[in-house]
Amino acid sequence: MKENLSSSSVWSSIGQKLHKNKKNLISVLLFLLLAALTFSAICKGNDMTEVAKAVRKMDAWYLFGAMGLGIFFVSAEGLMICYLLRALGNPVAAGRCIKYSFIGFFYSGITPSATGGQPMQIYYMKKQNIDILDLCIFDYTKYIFLYGILKISESTVVLMTVAVLYKFVLVVIGLFMLLFGYHPLKNYLGSYMWLFYLGLLLNTVLVIFLLIVMFGPKLFHNIVTGVERFCVRIHLLKYSEERIGKLSGFVEKYRETVQFFAGHKGKIVAATLFTVLQRCSVFFLTYLVYLGFHLKGTDVLTVMMLQASVYIAVDMLPLPGAQGITELMYKSIFAGVFPGTYLTASMCVSRGINFYFLLITSAILTVIVYIFEQKCSRKKPAETAEYN
Repeated sequence: MKENLSSSSVWSSIGQKLHKNKKNLISVLLFLLLAALTFSAICKGNDMTEVAKAVRKMDAWYLFGAMGLGIFFVSAEGLMICYLLRALGNPVAAGRCIKYSFIGFFYSGITPSATGGQPMQIYYMKKQNIDILDLCIFDYTKYIFLYGILKISESTVVLMTVAVLYKFVLVVIGLFMLLFGYHPLKNYLGSYMWLFYLGLLLNTVLVIFLLIVMFGPKLFHNIVTGVERFCVRIHLLKYSEERIGKLSGFVEKYRETVQFFAGHKGKIVAATLFTVLQRCSVFFLTYLVYLGFHLKGTDVLTVMMLQASVYIAVDMLPLPGAQGITELMYKSIFAGVFPGTYLTASMCVSRGINFYFLLITSAILTVIVYIFEQKCSRKKPAETAEYN
């Protein structure tokens, strides 16, 4: 009888875990499907033997330099998280924050519109006791205004600040390109110009929304409660005093941290400048690939502008890693920069480093962290039992 109970509890546990990981599994399968379709599209109409020969001709120093910039791009977010958390009096180690940024990159890469990154970062911060509070936020991964109760804290404000700066810098770069490089941008982008406009618009709207959340918590509270009442009225949600109470608590506790940043503008300016450096590093990566193929004729600002336009255009698209559309757009707008076989070769190297290489690196690190934490969680009960 005991064996049957034990067996049923094991299968029940397995079932719960499978249900819990169902969304992650779907995201991974969608990612792999898109990756396969993208690879198939790249191979079609290209002599991959010649592409491979072109890649092998690339100067190794430039290749390693590009890989280094890719690592810096992800690590820079971790350094920014560390800087802002320390500004709030949380003496967290830089290495730990870099770990959070790689975990965030992995989950952002395999989920539509990069919606999985920050929730997983918050989850790992919570597990390591970074000033946790009971708050109420949007479950934005469902694309409907339903509330999800999560354990979030100063870490959430910091991550939101990083997200705002990231998007804000992207919008500023996009507007700068339109003001001072409209004609060359239009010539290179051609039929993809509308996608650039769409990406810029969506990022601008998101920045405005996040700024309202950060600096207008009362307005945000009124908007959210209004949406909640509407959802209750159409029977999409049940009325809950607890949920309203948690939302009110969120507004009050959230304001304190935001006010701290408002009173320390120098730290935000420093973080903004560092974000500009971070963004430009991944744009410059493509120019290193250009130099690695010993090509001449296109200046560094043009290559960086084109790479920035790709990022802005695809940044908000609801596809894991914006796969497929990124590669198509790259081949279209860089056709006048990389001649012949070098076009596909440069795309394989540039995209391979700034997304796939970083995703694999992040996946390995995420698995290592998971295994380590599983071992630690098994040790704690054993140590407690031994002590007792």
